[in-house]
Amino acid sequence: MTDANTEPTGKNIERWKSMLWMLMLIYAGSRLLQVFPSGIPMLAIVALHVIPPAVFALIHGAMFYRIRGILAFVAISVLVGNVFENLGVRTGFPFGHYYFTEVMGPKILVVPVFLGLAYVGMAYLSWTLARLILEETQRPLAGSRVITLALLASAIMVSWDLSMDSVWSTIVRAWIWPRGGIYFGVPLTNFLGWFVTGYVFYQLFAVYLRNRSAGNALPAGYWNMAVAFYAVSAAGNLLLLIPRPGPAVVSDPSGVPWKVSSITAASAVATISTMGGFALLAWTKRPGAGRGSKATRQSGWGAKGIALG
Repeated sequence: MTDANTEPTGKNIERWKSMLWMLMLIYAGSRLLQVFPSGIPMLAIVALHVIPPAVFALIHGAMFYRIRGILAFVAISVLVGNVFENLGVRTGFPFGHYYFTEVMGPKILVVPVFLGLAYVGMAYLSWTLARLILEETQRPLAGSRVITLALLASAIMVSWDLSMDSVWSTIVRAWIWPRGGIYFGVPLTNFLGWFVTGYVFYQLFAVYLRNRSAGNALPAGYWNMAVAFYAVSAAGNLLLLIPRPGPAVVSDPSGVPWKVSSITAASAVATISTMGGFALLAWTKRPGAGRGSKATRQSGWGAKGIALG
């Protein structure tokens, strides 16, 4: 990273750009491994699902918010996410009664380390898409926008959970709902809990940003990468439609049987209708989109205005 008052060279910009694309490719590979594991341990696949998005968030976020800003986001999302997850496992609030199995690896208290880290990557992408949709990339965050941005980001975060929770719980059994639930073994309270949790850490971060400078001026290519990463996550859910070996029917802990094909189909429908919609809307609202501007035409990243320190 560079000093806060110096602009990185074109060589440094290309290095960070290449690293972000590499992280996206690694993550895309992890989604393929979920369908075609080829003997790779599930914990390794989980790690590849979680670590690349988190590192992407750190690098990509530092370019706009500087290091201090993105570290504030990471600290808030990890702390709030882990507090609510531990509270949820122990009390049932706000998600409902559930617990984690050993699929996601070591735990801090009762929550897997990778689960807590998973908040960083997808929370950052959801927040970034919300900023694009509301066109909040070029001015200080102030007034009612401090609240509306947090609300929209929470809704985008919930769309991700809606698209994948039944797969990871009822099929993969990374976490268990002992009483099952109406949404393929997942209770509807889970999604309300996700919205509440997301809103709390997004609102805290929005308050942190309130009336601060808007961030570094960045070309459209920078914002394109965040939308692309979110779209890759959405596309990964569609891969689950590919038939693979295993039981055709699974039962949740309450004893209710569910067709695997129905779960993956519901995941695909939720993905297309929610994640796909948010990604498309963010793409059309990114700076310079459809205006024939230099930012739109620029395929690379200009160094001017970018400070990583």
